[in-house]
Amino acid sequence: MAEPRAARKKSKQGREERVRVLITGDRIQKRIRALATEIRKDFPEERLHLVSVLKGGVFFLTDLARSIPGEVSFDFIAVASYGQNTHSSGQVRLTRDLDSSIEGQTVIVVEDILDTGMTLQYLLRLFHQRKPKHLRVAVLLDKVGRRLAPVHADYVGFTIPNEFVVGYGLDYSERYRNLPYVGVLTLRSGEKVRK
Repeated sequence: MAEPRAARKKSKQGREERVRVLITGDRIQKRIRALATEIRKDFPEERLHLVSVLKGGVFFLTDLARSIPGEVSFDFIAVASYGQNTHSSGQVRLTRDLDSSIEGQTVIVVEDILDTGMTLQYLLRLFHQRKPKHLRVAVLLDKVGRRLAPVHADYVGFTIPNEFVVGYGLDYSERYRNLPYVGVLTLRSGEKVRK
């Protein structure tokens, strides 16, 4: 399959945006299949309950769930960082809770990206209080260079550099989620893209 070309778009403000491919869709799918095998090897007989963090984790959850043999269920949770500027304040609040109890279950938290770790730290604290039998974390992307909280993932797709990435569920102003690959977003003006 041919490598995707870098995408170019104009933003609403008229700036040209460019997305350079970092991880192809083929590499993502191959790695997800390997992660699914690893997860099932760790829990060969158990029903796995995958919890996706909305919205970015949905693509990863879907492909991961389809790749894990045996019984798998899933649920969704949403959180928001809040502060007075465009950067996360480090404070996290729950905006959508799980539909059912996770007590006594083998739970895999499925995240698109682990960067500062503040969201994951909040979720792990919340989930531990709900008494799952096992609690593990699977992330597609691990941006170690931005870590602020002392958290780690048990299953990692790819370790990436400290660049702003989009695609495969990750967005910039709710755009680019549908790209079948992960790419680095830059603005034509050379302006740094910040979340």
